[in-house]
Amino acid sequence: MIQYELIEGVGKITLNRPDKYHSFVREMALQLQEILDKCKEDNAVRAILITATGKAFCAGQDLGEATDPNGPKLTQIVQEHYNPIIRKIRGIEKPVVAAVNGVAAGAGASIALACDIVVATESAAFIQAFSKIGLIPDSAGTFFLPRLVGMQKAAALLMTAEPITAKDAVDMGMIYKVYSNETFETESWKLVSKLAAMPTKGLGLTKRLLNESYSNNLEQQLTLEDECQTIAGNTADFKEGVQAFLEKRKPIFKGN
Repeated sequence: MIQYELIEGVGKITLNRPDKYHSFVREMALQLQEILDKCKEDNAVRAILITATGKAFCAGQDLGEATDPNGPKLTQIVQEHYNPIIRKIRGIEKPVVAAVNGVAAGAGASIALACDIVVATESAAFIQAFSKIGLIPDSAGTFFLPRLVGMQKAAALLMTAEPITAKDAVDMGMIYKVYSNETFETESWKLVSKLAAMPTKGLGLTKRLLNESYSNNLEQQLTLEDECQTIAGNTADFKEGVQAFLEKRKPIFKGN
C-alpha cells in the first residue's frame, strides 16, 4: 500500500492504493508511521518526499473501514492512525515535502498541509471534505489551515468543503508552488533533492523553531533561536559553509 525507497539522501514515500484513491485503512496508516520512524532514525535520509501514484494524492479515510461494524472506531482511527502520523511529520527534524499529484481530500489534505513544504501539479485540488459527511476536520486540519490562510478563509473552506485548485492554494498561501502536469515530477524531485544536499542539522533546527513558534512568545522564541544557533554553529556543515564562502566555491554539506 506504500512504497518506500532511499534515493540520494531522499526518503521517497509513495502512497500506492490507486484503486481507492489512496484512502487510508489501518494497515496503510500503520505502515506510514513505521516508514516515518525509519526516515527519522536513518542518518542517510536527509529529506523526505511524500507523494502518490496515479491521478490522486489521497482521499483521506476509507469510509468502508470507518463504517465497518468490525473495523476500528472513529476514535481509534483518529488516535491511532492520523494523530501519530501528524506528530511524526512535525517531529522529524528533517524537511518533509508533500508533492500533491492530484486531489487531496479530508485527512489527505490535512497530511499534506502538515508537511514543511507543499507543491502540487496544476490539476490537483484540495478539499476539506469532512463537513460533507457530518464530521469535523481532524489530522490537525483546524490547526494548520487557519495559520496558513487566516481564520475567515479557513472557516469557509472547512465548513463549505469548497474545492480549491492548486493555483488558488498558492495564491492564498496554503501551499508553496504549483507546477505544470508535464514538469511536476521533475520539479518536485529537484526541490527535495536540493533540500537533501543542504545542511540537514540546520534545516532540522529551523523546523524545531517553526514548531515552537506556534506557542512561544517573542522572548521565548529569541531564547530558543540563541540556543539553536549555538548548536548550528558547532556543526561541521557550518564550518564547511563558511569555508566554501571564503573560497568562493559550492559547499559540500554532509548533514552533520
